[in-house]
Amino acid sequence: MLEGVSGTRIHDDLFYLSRDPLPFRKANYARPGQGQSTLEEADDYIRKKLEMAGCTVTTTTHRAQAFRCDETKPLHYWYSRPEPTDPWYEVANIEAIIQGSDRPEEYIQLVSHKDSMSWIDSPGAHDNAVGTAANMEIARVLSGRELRRSVRILFCNEEHTPWTSRFAAESAAARGDRIVAVMNVDSIDGKSDEDMTAGRLKHVVCYSTEEGREMAGVVAGCMAKYGIDLEVSVGYKEHINDDDGMFINAGYRRTVSHVGSWPYADSEYHLPGDEPERVNIENVVRSTQLLLAAIQEIDGSP
Repeated sequence: MLEGVSGTRIHDDLFYLSRDPLPFRKANYARPGQGQSTLEEADDYIRKKLEMAGCTVTTTTHRAQAFRCDETKPLHYWYSRPEPTDPWYEVANIEAIIQGSDRPEEYIQLVSHKDSMSWIDSPGAHDNAVGTAANMEIARVLSGRELRRSVRILFCNEEHTPWTSRFAAESAAARGDRIVAVMNVDSIDGKSDEDMTAGRLKHVVCYSTEEGREMAGVVAGCMAKYGIDLEVSVGYKEHINDDDGMFINAGYRRTVSHVGSWPYADSEYHLPGDEPERVNIENVVRSTQLLLAAIQEIDGSP
């Protein structure tokens, strides 16, 4: 299964979403001559690829606003809250489901936010076109395979407000969904300039709860068990936030996030220089393989 991961497909998805034809993915910008925002164009592309892979795909829409830009704040944190009178946009949560055969009512939940910064023009390659491309590739590899549990992959929005992962997490809790594990895939391969120059292939599994800590150990152990040549470490994330935090707050405490470094060290974080040319595709391939190995471990557990 791990050998089925395609660096070519990941590369093509990454560059489509963050270079050509889409310069970025936000609700408050439409390319000249287009009747849709770049975020809506990205949504159409993601849905089409998931459907081609044979996944069951659902879309739920929510209202959100773009952040304002405040250049008086530290460089990487220029975003500021919108005013109530600022425009509202319809944005989508896209979910792909690969149905399990033995315990289909139990879900392994993956998450990645597909939007880029709403307050500046940034390609958002590491944050988070790579996570989006990785989860699209996981959907392709898993589709049609025999799974005991169901795998559900959420493509949401985090660079607009409110974060739409909260709606998905709260809806799952209200339905009583049995989610056995949550993995947020956000900014894999995002690391320091020094690590990028040295070509180091890194991956960090972060946890914020005791249940997450146990799961992070399981994921990290997959590196050696499955022979994945990747430098994997475990990090403690003190603040319960981001898309993983939305699921923890909804009661799903067996949750981890996957990033390229912790504390996050990408010098182009939230900046226009977050370009796809900086992404090490091989790192993303191996991180995707680690995620698939973790899914296999969780799916096979009692």
